[in-house]
Amino acid sequence: MVRVVLSSPLRTLAGIEGEVEVEVADHPTVTTVLDALESRYPMLRGTIRDHGTDRRRDFIRFFACGRDLSHDPPDERLPDPVSSGADALLVVGAIAGG
Repeated sequence: MVRVVLSSPLRTLAGIEGEVEVEVADHPTVTTVLDALESRYPMLRGTIRDHGTDRRRDFIRFFACGRDLSHDPPDERLPDPVSSGADALLVVGAIAGG
């Protein structure tokens, strides 16, 4: 099981409170976690990744183990603490402006 913490607007859209757990096979990646998340909460499809390209939306960021994983390849294996459930994958909206 992989723990996922969503930003407040994404939690509201999905109708959930707190973090969620999704099951992924073998070595989880951002892609496999998002596939499982969108399968379980179909209303999130298109909000984190583009419908056509599956590319991360510009203002969505992924964090785990104190690192920004947003620009890592989406099929790269997640850090071991995330795979084991010791740490969560955070999916948050970036803040921009001036």
